[in-house]
Amino acid sequence: MKKQTAYFIFLIIKSVIGLSQNAVVQQKNASVGLEKIANSKQRNIIFILTDDHRYDALGFLHSQTFIKTPNLDKLANGGAYLPNAFVTTALCSPSRASILTGLYAHKHLVIDNNKAVSQQLVFFAQYLQKVGYKTGFVGKWHMGGETANPQRGFNQWVSFPGQGSYLPDEKGLNVNGVKTKQKGYITDELTDYSIDWLKSIDKKQPFMLYLSHKGVHADFIPPDRFKNDHLTDSFKKPFTMELGAQSNQPMWVQNQRNSWHGIDFPYHSTLDIEEYYKRYARTLKGVDESVGTIMNYLKENGLLESTLIIYMGDNGFLFGEHGLIDKRNAYEESMRVPLLAYCPDMIKPGTVIKDIVANIDIAPTLLNAAGLKGPSYMDGKSFLPQLTGKSIPWRNELLYEYYWERNYPQTPTMHALRTNQYKYIHYQGIWDTDELYDIISDPYESKNLINEPSFSPIVKKMNNDLFELLKQTNGMYLPLNKDEGKQSNKRNPLGSKEAKFPDYLFK
Repeated sequence: MKKQTAYFIFLIIKSVIGLSQNAVVQQKNASVGLEKIANSKQRNIIFILTDDHRYDALGFLHSQTFIKTPNLDKLANGGAYLPNAFVTTALCSPSRASILTGLYAHKHLVIDNNKAVSQQLVFFAQYLQKVGYKTGFVGKWHMGGETANPQRGFNQWVSFPGQGSYLPDEKGLNVNGVKTKQKGYITDELTDYSIDWLKSIDKKQPFMLYLSHKGVHADFIPPDRFKNDHLTDSFKKPFTMELGAQSNQPMWVQNQRNSWHGIDFPYHSTLDIEEYYKRYARTLKGVDESVGTIMNYLKENGLLESTLIIYMGDNGFLFGEHGLIDKRNAYEESMRVPLLAYCPDMIKPGTVIKDIVANIDIAPTLLNAAGLKGPSYMDGKSFLPQLTGKSIPWRNELLYEYYWERNYPQTPTMHALRTNQYKYIHYQGIWDTDELYDIISDPYESKNLINEPSFSPIVKKMNNDLFELLKQTNGMYLPLNKDEGKQSNKRNPLGSKEAKFPDYLFK
């Protein structure tokens, strides 16, 4: 009897949680109708998303001599550069789901690279279709394992299973539901499909193109025309790459040095980080060239001045910082991304917007550009006013979240709060230290201030603010998925040894 009662209570709780979840991820009755902005224009939109493009891998930032991005530099110089752009989860599928929905991962529940998006979720493209836009998706979808099937909200569809392949393979492409052979280098082919679709659209028809590149995801393969570039350039190693360079470093970070995602055993290999970064740069040149091709087409057809182009990375990538590679963690190189916007009709050249913006802001921004008010359930906000030179009330802090994956057990569950000056990182489920950094005085996050007495009031406030933000956004729980896929959990016996407990944990 007690077991039956407990199970009945569980079903009620589950039902209530489910109803609550529905209430915050869509409009009433899943409506895709939105209120129009008075006297607004339906602007053509091109959103370009790249994979693993870290925030400082832009030519005009001069982070490394081998980073060359002339076309992205043109976007920044002729439009807007947003240096404080972040993702709320630094992982492919969760970040992409946040872009499409305007929601945090704890709401859309795509918390790893295996889970498909729920049918309850509404993509911003569906709202655009409702008001007459032709919408096209070209490139990497990567939500739901190996699916490449057409998704709701898009009139044109070109994608590939999972991560796809830089070079043609047997999996090929899915073009509007039909399996199609991949003919060449993927960045070039996706660009060609994009141009062909743009050519097919009537000039009076508003359109939105979502070009989602595979590049520059690992394993980096550049196009042949760039494969020998930058062979003699020097690599500026991040100083936090050295063991012991970071004070009060969490044990899990020290241990991750010798793992799939660490410099001692990267991808369980003897990978050379310097050569790896240069190969990344050569692959990025292909993406940059694609941007130039798109811009040239728009210019030749009289559309460049009026079309809103937004370029963004889905997450960052570490090349040795803190002794790590890849992403997932809450360090700057992981969660911070490039974000550029271009539209001469409304954006003044050389605009720099220092507000904290994020992937959750893309959907409401693009809806505004289409003359629509974003739905109230979205966590993100439109930064279109800032692009046009207006100053509006804006967030002072951003929530970051990552949930432990059994496939890559070396990175724990974490929540972080990032303000203009501080970053507070809070871990779940491990016996370790949290982190606090003064981003202004310590931009490379080398001095963990979490145990400094003078910073205890800041730690306390940011901890309270973090949980208050989670509470406000229905995030006071830990989502869980069933096990899928293999584990990458080995260590190199010749690599760095396991970390010792810090002195402050001894009594």
